Amino acid sequence: MRYLPLNAKDRAEMLARVGVASIDTFFADIPAHKRLDHDLDLPARKTEMDVERLLSGLAAKNVAAGLVPFFVGAGAYKHHVPASVDHLIQRSEFLTSYTPYQPEIAQGTLQTIFEFQTQVAALTAMDVANASMYDGSTATVEAVAMARRITGRSKAILSGGLHPHYAEAVRTVSTMAGEETEVLAPDIFAAEDLFSLIDADTSCVVVQNPDFFGNLRDLSAIAAACKTKGALLVGAFTEAVSLGLVQPPGAMGADIVAGEGQSIGNRLNFGGPYVGLFATKTKYLRQMPGRLCGQTVDASGRRGFVLTLSTREQHIRRDKATSNICTNSGLASLAFSIHLTLLGETGLRRLARINHAHAVNLADRLAAVPGVQVLNKTFFNEFTLRILGNAAQAIERMAEMGVLGGVPVSRLLPGRGLDDLILAASTETNTDADREAFADALQGALSC
Repeated sequence: MRYLPLNAKDRAEMLARVGVASIDTFFADIPAHKRLDHDLDLPARKTEMDVERLLSGLAAKNVAAGLVPFFVGAGAYKHHVPASVDHLIQRSEFLTSYTPYQPEIAQGTLQTIFEFQTQVAALTAMDVANASMYDGSTATVEAVAMARRITGRSKAILSGGLHPHYAEAVRTVSTMAGEETEVLAPDIFAAEDLFSLIDADTSCVVVQNPDFFGNLRDLSAIAAACKTKGALLVGAFTEAVSLGLVQPPGAMGADIVAGEGQSIGNRLNFGGPYVGLFATKTKYLRQMPGRLCGQTVDASGRRGFVLTLSTREQHIRRDKATSNICTNSGLASLAFSIHLTLLGETGLRRLARINHAHAVNLADRLAAVPGVQVLNKTFFNEFTLRILGNAAQAIERMAEMGVLGGVPVSRLLPGRGLDDLILAASTETNTDADREAFADALQGALSC
């Protein structure tokens, strides 16, 4: 993308158009202490080639996931994406379509959305899914808001096993809406007492499976408890591939399912764009956020697709809108759908089994390293290690040895006394040599 600079005249015309006298007035709503009061430390000018050379040098400081043994997860996972996925999504009719605002002339796009919805509903064992959301965290935010609309209650309980970023997103939006959110303390061993916290004010309980620390959870009992007390269960997940092997939230009684679909069809992409998955029961269909594509027939009886049950702010009054979602992650959801189609049910199950087998192999190797303890009794492709020493420092030492050995839990949960914990993930992309290198590097890091 080319940079198109603005001159003083351009800026003056823009300010005049919006009716303010200066940039400072324009940004008056931003607290003064949050605003930059000096120029950025950047050179005044450089040639295009110089800029390319400079930025290439900066980019080269990154260690790409494909260059070294890579075991980083914590909500974003490195999986193999077939070249055919990128080839297909880059067809001009897909790559250039933003969103079907004229659905009747975008039948191809609508059909891909319909197929995506069908796949997500089947994957999560729910009745209906929407056309996707921005990512897993915003999908969880919308799930909590939806539960509040359905129950008319204000309090949401977030499990201590929910990804910290997801919990923070829910808490931020809820605070702005004046709603109550109870975020439980980090639950390393999946031993928290959620049952006693559900009361007459509880709209929903949000539980992630596999949870942030990698534990597999049976949601059936908490689903029953929620039903008894008139609350809803929101089943969350960050690793979509797990649904090929782990019982889906819908099969365990979840009322709403929200999760991240990046693992299927989408690469790490430096953190995005990703694709949020959202599904629910038929009886809650009209409270579901985002857009929904339905199948119908035209006047001649030919199969067609339409946007249906639209409840977005473009279509109805803002104060009645069920969400603030204006669009979806269309291209990312298409990549998800294409990859899942290529895998099929059998392929997804096989991929999930490979992931689990690799993770078990890795856990066994790391548990044999002196000073290392695997904390999980059950897990899918990610688990928590406790080490003798500081996890962040150990990971830095491993990086210097050419191994990206997971994520220090303290990075996402600072100040919680979890400085000795590492989250480690292993997928189908890791080789036996990678796992051996991880074990050797961790042993070397702990002996420093």
